[in-house]
Amino acid sequence: MGEREPVHRPGDNSIYIGRKDLMGYVLAAVTMFTNGAKEMHIKARGNLISRAVDVAEILRHRYLSEVKIKGINISTDELTSDDGSRVKVSAIEIILEK
Repeated sequence: MGEREPVHRPGDNSIYIGRKDLMGYVLAAVTMFTNGAKEMHIKARGNLISRAVDVAEILRHRYLSEVKIKGINISTDELTSDDGSRVKVSAIEIILEK
């Protein structure tokens, strides 16, 4: 069984969206803000971009109405697969502030 990617890395105000339960990411964001963070970043790639948007919207509309979108950055990341081929993947970073 492979090693699981963390939702949040200590010392980093970013949440990396993966295939875990949606509400787990929302809870991580709520916890981050209630622990004093003034700004946080939600990051995702490829098909998980819509999940990142869902996390930001659920957070803002159901849990912390004072949280606002500070900015949205979009980009294309170039990844190298196991066979050495390169693949371009869309990426998003949603910056939220309290």
